[in-house]
Amino acid sequence: MSEPVRVLFVCLGNICRSPSAEGVFRQVVENAGLSNQVKIDSCGTGSWHVGKAPDGRAREAAARRGIDISDLRARQFQESDLFEFDYVLVMDRQSLADIKRVQKEIGGTEPELFLDYGSPSHDEVPDPYYGGNQGFEMVLDLIQEASEGLLARLRERLA
Repeated sequence: MSEPVRVLFVCLGNICRSPSAEGVFRQVVENAGLSNQVKIDSCGTGSWHVGKAPDGRAREAAARRGIDISDLRARQFQESDLFEFDYVLVMDRQSLADIKRVQKEIGGTEPELFLDYGSPSHDEVPDPYYGGNQGFEMVLDLIQEASEGLLARLRERLA
């Protein structure tokens, strides 16, 4: 069997958007029967939350959709991630610029905006951290749609 496709989701602190994307995409991949062919991880560009569980509101919103992200722990992006992952998918333009700066210096996987795989109505996954619970629901909706688009792309690659 060939090597699994490796997917990394990146946001600022790795406690809201990127662990939500990791959880949703993990479920999408499992539902497609591709768990043994896709490796999924997430991280943040900042170090503030390293070692912490996802935000409680993110965990609750995911749980309402049958997704458990409580086992995830925040970690910071490492330069080696650009060589260990086939897809480096970022949630917002600032994180994209930060990762692209590193990638231009050392090479590796070209980072992309995750929502390029989803709806053209949004290009960034908005940070729900300072908002209410509804923000977490919208984030999950955007992530779900982009996850389906990403899965379609991976199916082509894995075929």
